[in-house]
Amino acid sequence: MNYTIRQFAEKFHTTEHTIRYYTDIGLLPCLRDSGNHRLFDEESENWMQTIACLKQCGTPLKDIKEYCDLCRLEESEENLRARFRIILRQKAQAHKKAQQAIAAAKFMDRKAKHYEDILAGRIPDDTNPGSRALSPCLPS
Repeated sequence: MNYTIRQFAEKFHTTEHTIRYYTDIGLLPCLRDSGNHRLFDEESENWMQTIACLKQCGTPLKDIKEYCDLCRLEESEENLRARFRIILRQKAQAHKKAQQAIAAAKFMDRKAKHYEDILAGRIPDDTNPGSRALSPCLPS
Protein backbone atom coordinates (compact mmCIF):
# COMPACT_ATOMS: atom_id res chain seq x y z
CA MET A 1 0.00 0.00 0.00
CA ASN A 2 1.22 3.49 -0.81
CA TYR A 3 0.46 6.44 1.42
CA THR A 4 0.11 10.09 0.54
CA ILE A 5 2.20 12.51 2.53
CA ARG A 6 -0.85 13.42 4.63
CA GLN A 7 -1.65 9.77 5.40
CA PHE A 8 1.99 9.05 6.18
CA ALA A 9 2.30 12.03 8.51
CA GLU A 10 -0.88 11.01 10.34
CA LYS A 11 0.32 7.41 10.65
CA PHE A 12 3.50 8.60 12.39
CA HIS A 13 1.88 11.44 14.38
CA THR A 14 3.99 14.13 12.78
CA THR A 15 3.53 16.94 10.30
CA GLU A 16 3.64 16.93 6.53
CA HIS A 17 6.37 19.56 6.79
CA THR A 18 8.53 17.16 8.82
CA ILE A 19 8.02 14.37 6.28
CA ARG A 20 8.93 16.72 3.41
CA TYR A 21 12.04 17.81 5.29
CA TYR A 22 13.12 14.22 5.92
CA THR A 23 12.74 13.36 2.24
CA ASP A 24 14.50 16.55 1.15
CA ILE A 25 17.58 15.82 3.26
CA GLY A 26 17.69 12.21 2.09
CA LEU A 27 16.71 10.75 5.43
CA LEU A 28 13.48 9.15 4.29
CA PRO A 29 13.03 7.48 0.90
CA CYS A 30 9.86 8.03 -1.05
CA LEU A 31 8.38 7.33 -4.44
CA ARG A 32 6.95 9.95 -6.79
CA ASP A 33 3.72 9.72 -8.77
CA SER A 34 3.18 11.14 -12.25
CA GLY A 35 2.43 14.54 -10.71
CA ASN A 36 5.72 14.40 -8.75
CA HIS A 37 3.83 14.01 -5.45
CA ARG A 38 5.54 12.02 -2.73
CA LEU A 39 4.25 8.51 -2.04
CA PHE A 40 5.37 6.29 0.80
CA ASP A 41 5.55 2.50 0.74
CA GLU A 42 6.52 -0.30 3.09
CA GLU A 43 10.22 0.57 2.78
CA SER A 44 9.43 4.17 3.75
CA GLU A 45 7.47 2.86 6.75
CA ASN A 46 10.45 0.78 7.90
CA TRP A 47 12.77 3.78 7.65
CA MET A 48 10.29 6.06 9.42
CA GLN A 49 9.85 3.58 12.28
CA THR A 50 13.60 3.65 12.83
CA ILE A 51 13.75 7.44 12.56
CA ALA A 52 10.82 7.85 14.98
CA CYS A 53 12.36 5.47 17.50
CA LEU A 54 15.73 7.20 17.37
CA LYS A 55 14.01 10.58 17.75
CA GLN A 56 12.08 9.31 20.75
CA CYS A 57 15.39 8.32 22.34
CA GLY A 58 16.53 11.91 21.95
CA THR A 59 18.91 11.24 19.07
CA PRO A 60 19.96 14.46 17.33
CA LEU A 61 18.90 14.65 13.68
CA LYS A 62 22.54 14.71 12.52
CA ASP A 63 23.13 11.36 14.28
CA ILE A 64 19.95 9.91 12.76
CA LYS A 65 21.17 11.06 9.35
CA GLU A 66 24.57 9.48 9.98
CA TYR A 67 22.91 6.20 10.99
CA CYS A 68 20.63 6.18 7.92
CA ASP A 69 23.54 7.05 5.63
CA LEU A 70 25.55 4.17 7.12
CA CYS A 71 22.61 1.81 6.54
CA ARG A 72 22.66 2.67 2.85
CA LEU A 73 26.38 1.94 2.44
CA GLU A 74 27.79 -1.36 1.35
CA GLU A 75 28.02 -3.86 4.20
CA SER A 76 31.36 -4.01 5.98
CA GLU A 77 32.54 -4.69 9.50
CA GLU A 78 33.57 -1.06 9.89
CA ASN A 79 30.12 0.11 8.77
CA LEU A 80 28.40 -2.39 11.06
CA ARG A 81 30.51 -1.28 14.03
CA ALA A 82 29.75 2.39 13.33
CA ARG A 83 26.00 1.69 13.30
CA PHE A 84 26.36 -0.43 16.43
CA ARG A 85 28.09 2.45 18.27
CA ILE A 86 25.21 4.76 17.42
CA ILE A 87 22.67 2.19 18.63
CA LEU A 88 24.57 1.59 21.87
CA ARG A 89 24.78 5.33 22.55
CA GLN A 90 21.06 5.75 21.95
CA LYS A 91 20.24 2.66 23.98
CA ALA A 92 22.00 4.26 26.95
CA GLN A 93 20.05 7.49 26.36
CA ALA A 94 16.75 5.59 26.17
CA HIS A 95 17.45 3.80 29.46
CA LYS A 96 18.43 7.08 31.10
CA LYS A 97 15.18 8.71 29.92
CA ALA A 98 13.22 5.69 31.16
CA GLN A 99 14.82 5.96 34.62
CA GLN A 100 14.02 9.68 34.72
CA ALA A 101 10.41 8.96 33.72
CA ILE A 102 10.09 6.32 36.45
CA ALA A 103 11.50 8.73 39.04
CA ALA A 104 9.07 11.45 37.90
CA ALA A 105 6.13 9.01 38.06
CA LYS A 106 7.10 7.95 41.60
CA PHE A 107 7.35 11.60 42.66
CA MET A 108 3.90 12.28 41.21
CA ASP A 109 2.52 9.20 43.01
CA ARG A 110 3.82 10.60 46.31
CA LYS A 111 2.38 14.05 45.52
CA ALA A 112 -1.01 12.57 44.64
CA LYS A 113 -1.02 10.54 47.89
CA HIS A 114 -0.12 13.67 49.82
CA TYR A 115 -3.06 15.56 48.29
CA GLU A 116 -5.39 12.61 48.95
CA ASP A 117 -4.36 12.72 52.61
CA ILE A 118 -5.01 16.47 52.74
CA LEU A 119 -8.41 16.16 51.04
CA ALA A 120 -9.39 13.29 53.36
CA GLY A 121 -8.51 15.45 56.36
CA ARG A 122 -5.73 13.13 57.56
CA ILE A 123 -3.13 15.92 57.44
CA PRO A 124 -3.30 19.72 57.20
CA ASP A 125 -2.80 21.48 53.87
CA ASP A 126 0.89 22.29 53.81
CA THR A 127 1.17 22.71 50.04
CA ASN A 128 0.43 26.44 49.87
CA PRO A 129 3.72 28.35 49.58
CA GLY A 130 2.20 31.11 51.71
CA SER A 131 1.40 28.78 54.60
CA ARG A 132 3.58 28.67 57.71
CA ALA A 133 4.17 24.95 57.45
CA LEU A 134 7.09 23.75 55.38
CA SER A 135 5.68 22.88 52.00
CA PRO A 136 6.80 19.60 50.42
CA CYS A 137 6.76 21.52 47.10
CA LEU A 138 9.51 23.85 48.20
CA PRO A 139 13.15 22.99 48.80
CA SER A 140 14.14 22.96 52.46
